[in-house]
Amino acid sequence: MDWVALFCDVDDFCLGFEPQFQQRLLTNGTRSRNREGRLSQSEIMTIAIAFQLSHYRDFKAFYNNLLAAGANLFPGLVSYKRFNSLMSRLVVPLAGYLKSRFGTCSGVSFVDSTPLAVCGNKRIERNRVFEGLAARGKSTIGWFYGFKLHLVINDSGELLGVQLTPGNIDDRKPVPAITRLLTGKLYGDKGYISQVLFEELFDRGLQLVTTTRKNMKPRIMLLWDKLMLRKRSLIETVNDQLKNICQVEHTRHRSVNGFLVNLLAGLIAYTHQPKKPGIRLSDNEKQQLAIIT
Repeated sequence: MDWVALFCDVDDFCLGFEPQFQQRLLTNGTRSRNREGRLSQSEIMTIAIAFQLSHYRDFKAFYNNLLAAGANLFPGLVSYKRFNSLMSRLVVPLAGYLKSRFGTCSGVSFVDSTPLAVCGNKRIERNRVFEGLAARGKSTIGWFYGFKLHLVINDSGELLGVQLTPGNIDDRKPVPAITRLLTGKLYGDKGYISQVLFEELFDRGLQLVTTTRKNMKPRIMLLWDKLMLRKRSLIETVNDQLKNICQVEHTRHRSVNGFLVNLLAGLIAYTHQPKKPGIRLSDNEKQQLAIIT
C-alpha cells in the first residue's frame, strides 16, 4: 500500500471540500472555539481508508501498530481512544470523497444488492445500536438482520452508484436513484423484473435487461444481452471483495457513525485497488453497443 499516494489523493480532495463544507455549516448563533487538531482531516481519512486496505481485521491492533511505527508518516498521532472520537466526524467527508471516486458510464452497467448483517440472528432481540434503523430481510443465503447495500458498476468494475437501505427494502426501489446519470444497458438478476421500472428507465435512455423466472414465457433476446447476463457474476465478485477484502461487513459495531465510517472507508478502499474485476470491453465492442442501443 502506497501511503503517500493515498494521502495526496485524499488531501487534494479535502483542500476543495473543507472550505465549502465550513460555509454550509449551520450555527446556533454562539461563538465556539475552532482550534486546529494535531491530525488534519485528510490524515484521519487516510488512516481510516488504509485500515480497510490492510491485512488487519481489528482496528485497535492496526492503530497501535501505527503508533509504534508511524511517527515518520503521522507525527501528530493521538491515542487510540481520541482517534476513535475523531473518526465519528468523517461520515460527510468520506461520502463526498466516495462520490468523487466513482467511475464513468461506458454503456454497460450491472446492478445488484448484498446484505450487510449487523448481528447474528440469535442476538436480534438484544441489538440496540441499530434499533429503528436496521430491519430483517431475506437473501439467497437466508434471513439476516441489518441493511442492504445496493451497487451499480461498469464493465471495468468501477463503482457508479451506491445506496444503503434497511434489509427489508425491495431491490428495485433504489434503482432509479442510483442510475440517475446512466445510459445504455443495465443488467440485473430476476429480482429486478418490473415493467414499471423498465419503462421508467427506458424513458430516460437506460434499458433494463434481466434474467427470467422459471414460470415466465421465453422471450427473444439479443445475443449481446445473453452474453452480458452471463457476465453478471462480475458484480457478485465485487460484493465478495467488498466484504472479504475491504471489510464493509462485521458485527462488532458500537455506534451508527462507526458503522457508516467503516462502510464508506471500505467502499473507498475498493476504488483504490489497482486491479479490479472487469470484463474489459474493447473500443470496437463499445461502439457496436452504442449502435445496438
